Amino acid sequence: MFRVLGFAAMLFAATTVQAQDGHGVHPDKGHAHGHHHADFTSDRIHVRVDGEAGGRDLILIPGLSSSPEIWQGTVDHLGAGWRVHRIHVQGFAGAPAEGAAQTGAAPTPVAAPVAEEIARYIAEQGLEKPAVVGHSMGGTIGLMLAARHPDSVGKLMVVDMVPFMGAMFGPPGTTAEAVAPVADQIYAAQANSPREAYVAQATTAITGMINTESRREEALEDMRTSDQKVSAAAFRELVTTDLRPELTKITAPTEVLYVKFNDPRMTPQITDAIYQMSYAGLPGVTLKRIDDSAHFIMFDQPQAFYGELDAFLSAK
Repeated sequence: MFRVLGFAAMLFAATTVQAQDGHGVHPDKGHAHGHHHADFTSDRIHVRVDGEAGGRDLILIPGLSSSPEIWQGTVDHLGAGWRVHRIHVQGFAGAPAEGAAQTGAAPTPVAAPVAEEIARYIAEQGLEKPAVVGHSMGGTIGLMLAARHPDSVGKLMVVDMVPFMGAMFGPPGTTAEAVAPVADQIYAAQANSPREAYVAQATTAITGMINTESRREEALEDMRTSDQKVSAAAFRELVTTDLRPELTKITAPTEVLYVKFNDPRMTPQITDAIYQMSYAGLPGVTLKRIDDSAHFIMFDQPQAFYGELDAFLSAK
């Protein structure tokens, strides 16, 4: 069901190579774009800030094994008037694993602790109900944040993510408990996979998840420089986390952008129905399908993405 093979392969395709400075392997474009790192101590995240105090606050959360760089086009598009806080999850895209390090026999959560740290960041930085946008696993983190800290989020946009990914791994009615053994098997296999297998897997998977060929290499680079076990543990957590019962706790206006599932058997209409069913517990949610795009909508259909984002952020 869904696009399990491509989606799972993409999210798992990470290796143990890490940059040493903790801020990723992409060239530091701070001087060109005016960003700095927030004065916030955490072993789960560090935060890149673009813009100055006084601008409207927006938090951008990338997906599994992704860098804050995936949002550069969005930051450039928004321009003045915004203070953008880009999350970099420890263990992903060159950042040392630190608190996310998988040191025991059993995997430990990655996404849920990040959601808690973002809530703490909002409180300690004095942000007043910022808008939050999350892609893929970042969307899961955004849902956790908005459901568990509803007073912290002003608006939420989820980009191509369902509230229970485990539904992909079982028959209708599958529960988180039911898919846990499968998730454990996947984690064990992926956590110990040789580096070469990750690279090959990522190359194949990204082809199906980013239609725009020129944007694929940066996603591959992010995965090549992510911690293998952290990525595997995070994926297991996504499979075994069912946020549908928590959707009723979300009070922030929420919009979900999504694409047709990458499977010829999954028509746009079937995809629409799955998203409608998945988010049925969130009254007032807006669901919008973006056509002619793969998973990274901001890469494949940037103008459509910016248009939806602008309308969402400006809506009263």
